[in-house]
Amino acid sequence: MAKRLRYVKRCHKGVEYTASSGNEWMVMDVRAHGEGFEVILPDGSILIRHTPEQPCIGIGVGRADFTMHRGNFSISESPVKAIPLSSHSVETDRGTGARISFGQGEGADAILTLEVTKQSISIECGNPEVNRFWIKLAATKDEAIWGCGEQFSYLNLRGRNYPLWSSEPGVGRDKSTELTQLMDEEGSAGGDYWMTGYPQPTFLSSRGYALHADSTAYADFDFSDDDVHTLSFWEVPRKLELYTGASPADLVSQLAARFGPQSPLPDWALEGAVIGLKDGPNSFERLENIEAAGTKVTGLWCEDWIGMRETSFGSRLMWDWRANEQRYPGLKDQIAALKDRSIHFLGYINPYLAIDGELAKEAMDGDHVIRNASTGEADVTDFGEFDCVTVDLTRAESCDWFAERIIGKEMIELGLSGWMADFGEYLPTDVLLHDGSDPEVTHNKWPVLWAQVNDQAVRKAGRQDQIVFFMRSGASGLPKHCPLLWAGDQSVDFSRHDGIGTAITAALSAGLVGNGHSHSDIGGYTSLHGRVRSRELMMRWSEMAVFTPFMRTHEGNRPKDNLQIDSDAAILDHFAAMTRLHFALAPYSKAASAQVLSDGLPMQRAMFLHYGSERETHDIQDQYLYGRDLLVAPILAENSTDRDVFIPANDNWYDLWTNQAADSGWKNCSGPLGFPPVYVRAESEFESVFASAAKAHLEWGGIGNG
Repeated sequence: MAKRLRYVKRCHKGVEYTASSGNEWMVMDVRAHGEGFEVILPDGSILIRHTPEQPCIGIGVGRADFTMHRGNFSISESPVKAIPLSSHSVETDRGTGARISFGQGEGADAILTLEVTKQSISIECGNPEVNRFWIKLAATKDEAIWGCGEQFSYLNLRGRNYPLWSSEPGVGRDKSTELTQLMDEEGSAGGDYWMTGYPQPTFLSSRGYALHADSTAYADFDFSDDDVHTLSFWEVPRKLELYTGASPADLVSQLAARFGPQSPLPDWALEGAVIGLKDGPNSFERLENIEAAGTKVTGLWCEDWIGMRETSFGSRLMWDWRANEQRYPGLKDQIAALKDRSIHFLGYINPYLAIDGELAKEAMDGDHVIRNASTGEADVTDFGEFDCVTVDLTRAESCDWFAERIIGKEMIELGLSGWMADFGEYLPTDVLLHDGSDPEVTHNKWPVLWAQVNDQAVRKAGRQDQIVFFMRSGASGLPKHCPLLWAGDQSVDFSRHDGIGTAITAALSAGLVGNGHSHSDIGGYTSLHGRVRSRELMMRWSEMAVFTPFMRTHEGNRPKDNLQIDSDAAILDHFAAMTRLHFALAPYSKAASAQVLSDGLPMQRAMFLHYGSERETHDIQDQYLYGRDLLVAPILAENSTDRDVFIPANDNWYDLWTNQAADSGWKNCSGPLGFPPVYVRAESEFESVFASAAKAHLEWGGIGNG
């Protein structure tokens, strides 16, 4: 018979100890039996299993080596010792849950304790030298796993391990491809499937729970074993948080409340397109021509507002965050004139300052930069043929200086309605930070500190409902401070691990932890080694962007080598029609954006969020729900005009373009240029909006074969 213990007692064979024995006061039960114990989920399944022969906990001492080259990291460690904690004792109490103490062997003193409460496992280690921690969670063979921040290659993480360290995601990201191999030869920049600028130690399981680790250190979540998930950390995490829910959507709502959620976007951001041009004063003339083609424009994004420099990588910006009068004469007046036409002007910024700029000198004079651990001098980072200093985001005075002196005075007062808040992944580990924190542990949370500075500036100006900034990097808690993500620097192609489709995987994965608004660069960004945009890619990316919150173009790193939306009439006519469709769907998009705040559900939703009972949805990452009522399946393969689409059975769906009912299950769907496969959930309150938008779009008629 189960007993409740209010005192420490060694577990003996044949006796079972339980923390709740079926009572509702705990989400997790701890059942000690034989020579081990189990932590049980509400549905009776096992989360953690421990025996002396197969310990669930291990600790150790290690020394890490991080080598950074332009945001790409080489990481290794020299473990001094690793200790599996085989012995344990259990104490349970109705008021506090269960306390589990671990030692190195039978009769040994406790080294580490777990405090198991209703929804968390707090971890304490009595040895301050310990800086490695492992825990094993029970797994099932058919279990699906999603999460770990923003991922690009795989939505279902099962079968692979995921190192969690913020870095450049890499170019190509597939070691078997020529592009990745070439980029690896050029500074280890090729990347791999797991690399991301937004890692987060949080995952969801198809078994009905989500788990978050309260840690910012390097971690590795290994989901490759059929029976065990192994989570390892280069520190002892403070806590493991557990969430359970009736559905995946319920879990996502809880996680959004924990880490965000993002606030709704202003109306202008959800309506027409934001046109990205970096052509100096010619940008305004080109905008006029783009508008004349019938394009719905709500923003002009000129990231070159601060000037340009040329490098071997391509056209780069002058990282001195002040309007460049030589490149944009009379910019403040130009911005005001655009605003009179309801067109918002956006710029670019990041937390680094080029040492050949005026603001870097001001920052160093004010002691606002991080310092090198060896020399004590301002730390200088190579960003590719130019050097920068990094503002110390752990110093309150430096954050105030950046938010008020730079963003407030140089940007908001100039009239900017938004900007790309780039980077955040580049904090080196061999530096001194003002708050005394270990940069190895601070590195992963650096993007959140960067987001807080931008958020601080916007809030101080009282412009939260008008200004939009967007980021590519992130960590736990980012959605509270950043209203919009973008998927980073995709290659200008259809490639599996770095092309157009990865922007969908990025949005769906990031949306699981409170990031309800995401988008990507139309046409991709990275153009290297002869790879350039095709007309088809531009059109397909524009079609996909219709069904995202923020429709924005980018000229890429080599504008002169690549097609742009205004390169020829066919591309521009197609793009203009897509912006009109995006504008026609704005009433629905605004309602979906409001739901990001009310329910924490992202605008782009993985199919399993609402149809997790259908096993096929667990692995789908190339189609998605836009809001609750549109199913979107972009054409993501080159030279294709059709694709397979999965229609869930639990609702009735019909084709947006033909109004024909769609049978459930997998079906091959036509998707000529201009008309990607899109389905409407029957009886949606927005059916009239969809019908009106489709009718207008059909009257345009597409561009056929271009």
